[in-house]
Amino acid sequence: MASAEQLKALLRSHMDGDDSQFYSVAMQLAAHEAKLGHGKLADELRELIDKAKSSRSPLNVRSISATSIAQPKGELSSLLTASFPRYLLSDLILTKELKAQLEKTIREQRQFAKIREHGLGPRRKLLLVGPPGTGKTMTAAVLAGELGLPLFNVRLDALMSKYLGESATKLRLIFDAVSNHRGVYLFDEFDAVGSQRGLGNDVGEIRRVLNSFLQLMEHDQSNSVIVAATNHPELLDRAVFRRFDDVLEYESPDDDQVRTVLIARLGSFAPKKMDWALLSHSAQGMSYADLVRAAEGAIKDAIISDKQRVNADALLQSISEQRSRALRGNVRSDRT
Repeated sequence: MASAEQLKALLRSHMDGDDSQFYSVAMQLAAHEAKLGHGKLADELRELIDKAKSSRSPLNVRSISATSIAQPKGELSSLLTASFPRYLLSDLILTKELKAQLEKTIREQRQFAKIREHGLGPRRKLLLVGPPGTGKTMTAAVLAGELGLPLFNVRLDALMSKYLGESATKLRLIFDAVSNHRGVYLFDEFDAVGSQRGLGNDVGEIRRVLNSFLQLMEHDQSNSVIVAATNHPELLDRAVFRRFDDVLEYESPDDDQVRTVLIARLGSFAPKKMDWALLSHSAQGMSYADLVRAAEGAIKDAIISDKQRVNADALLQSISEQRSRALRGNVRSDRT
């Protein structure tokens, strides 16, 4: 059942004519019902919200562009890409500690108005660190899905410019959007922005971007969620860590998580008999993304061969091949 605060927030946004906030709270209600196991009601609420959004705009809600953030010159269309994920926390396989951290963030965000009434702020600036393929990027999508907010991916390739001061100007434009339009803003591969000042490959423009980011983060008092993700936390400037409310550390899956990921992805294609100890040993060092690709490869082979289930040996072979590809990719990455 909706909380009193959510109902009040829904009515306030309606009276203020704030469609964005109204839809955000409504999606929170749908996510809450889904979490309680009321799947049919949650789906009906989401369908109604989607229809309402579609009737207000000729654009489909899932393809809406970043230029919808009331920027008359449209600069943001090259700096942000927008989506409306429907992932939930249950879609992520995490350690108990990491899941607890995310649950706390989601809980505080859902009650942000109540927290703000007491002069406090909810957790909303998160730094995600860990190896590739461990769920960092998907975490941002899950936060957006759970909170009923749009997900904005910051395009770092468009942000970084060779012209003096232009990158910092673009960064300020992004933070204007953060203040004016509530959402989840993802800075992926964040080490491109937050690298230590004074590194050998440091250049003046990168230093200016980092200094601007630190200042903008320090003064940001918006209602948006800012997520930065990096595979290389050792490259980040020390001052960066102080600007975030929480640092979430991601790791490669352990044996139990390997089994959970594969069973979930294989579904009805899972082999009847499987030596999971052998499989876990074969999958050591693989990421969640690698495991999913291996499972999907085995499923495709089964489909082509007109088989209803994946053969255990074929699954092991697929895992071995994907692990080799991942290792070669890591070697090439280290050399560049």
